[in-house]
Amino acid sequence: MTAAEPSPERSEPSRSVEIELKFDADDETPLPDLSRLPGVASVGAAEGRELDARYFDTAEYALASAGYALRRRSGGPDAGWHVKGPRIGAGRTELGWPLGEAADEEVPLGVRAAIATVTDADLRPIARILNTRTAYALLSADGALVAEFVDDLVTATDVRTGAVRSWREWEIELGPAASADPRAFFTVVEAAVLAAGGRPAASTSKLARALGY
Repeated sequence: MTAAEPSPERSEPSRSVEIELKFDADDETPLPDLSRLPGVASVGAAEGRELDARYFDTAEYALASAGYALRRRSGGPDAGWHVKGPRIGAGRTELGWPLGEAADEEVPLGVRAAIATVTDADLRPIARILNTRTAYALLSADGALVAEFVDDLVTATDVRTGAVRSWREWEIELGPAASADPRAFFTVVEAAVLAAGGRPAASTSKLARALGY
């Protein structure tokens, strides 16, 4: 007998601080040289992931107005319900719960409780983002994770209007073995990306871009 999957109603959320940098790239743009980044001794093998994220907000976009994002994502190592808080300094706090058995568009009570100080209004789907992701672990000499670099092919649907948008995006997120000075690390990352033909991201987030911002 297999153990039942933890429920978002009963489990405490995981908590992490997300510090990342995003870039845009054309379809034919080659990856930057990741092996020359500070503290990176080796680059892990490419890991493919198929991600399906559904984002929710109120009719008045109370979450977005307060700097929050709520999604249900399947696929990948962090599948589940996620609440991202407002950006503070270089990062955003992210809470995570397992998927549980709720329907795709039924926000669990435990997740609702976490955003109750922001809004208690009805939540509805606002966007769906499909992402074919290739991830690379950037490792230190002792095998610790300095950062993860991902190459994303994104197709996003604005549920409000039916508009579909597609783009290629690169994202690098710091890991536990990251430098104590992320600004210096990201400065080198940006130089490597620009040298490869990438460019600063057109939007602050995938959700914003999916909605045309």
